[in-house]
Amino acid sequence: MIKLVVKDLHKKFGGLHVLKGVNFEINGPELIGLIGPNGAGKTTLTNILDGAIKPNSGTVYLNDTRIDQLEPYQVALAGLGRTFQVTRSFRRMTVLENLYVPALAMGRPDSKPAIHDKAMSVLEFLTMDHLRNEFAQALSGGQQKLLELGRLLMLDPDIVILDEPFAGVHPRLMDIIHEYIRRVNDEGKAIIIISHQMDSIFSLSQRLLVLNYGDLIADGEPEVVKHDPAVIEAYLGSDEDEEEPEPATETQS
Repeated sequence: MIKLVVKDLHKKFGGLHVLKGVNFEINGPELIGLIGPNGAGKTTLTNILDGAIKPNSGTVYLNDTRIDQLEPYQVALAGLGRTFQVTRSFRRMTVLENLYVPALAMGRPDSKPAIHDKAMSVLEFLTMDHLRNEFAQALSGGQQKLLELGRLLMLDPDIVILDEPFAGVHPRLMDIIHEYIRRVNDEGKAIIIISHQMDSIFSLSQRLLVLNYGDLIADGEPEVVKHDPAVIEAYLGSDEDEEEPEPATETQS
């Protein structure tokens, strides 16, 4: 049973209090959207969850193992992995070679033939097997996003964090990425999606977490959260009947 417990997380950068006692749990293979205006704390929360930075106080437990003081590679081995808004593929390596890297770099005990078989299975799952010998630098933006997801799947995490998985993706690939996210969730993995693409968030998410200036102001079903006055004021605008223009990409939180 997948279980993530985030309890009373605080993070300060100098005099800036970025996270102010954030609490939530994930139980089982939930598909969760994490939203909020720029500067809300989404990036900081994600960086704490994956071990890139440490909280000033509070704890994070994954399947009864405390992970908030671990290094990123230890968090990945514990079962939580993430993608990045700006993809980080090895551009002069082939797609297949990119998939080998996580298992080899993390010292997984799998034999090389087993790693190859798993990589081919991931490529087939993503219907990218025809691209296995292409250099990563030749892939489109959407294909780069899928490759990064594939590398993450090589570690077989319990929880997958997708940071802006739709940014820079051609509209024709958007539905494809939606489908793969659902398929990964159907495989029994919990997924947290961070995105400013509200149509995608509301289409995919079973649950929404909303941050605003470091406070978790809402946690619930999308249709309920959508009409929460605090969310409307903080993120969706003052009039819920008006169409909200898409915010700029978060660069600092």
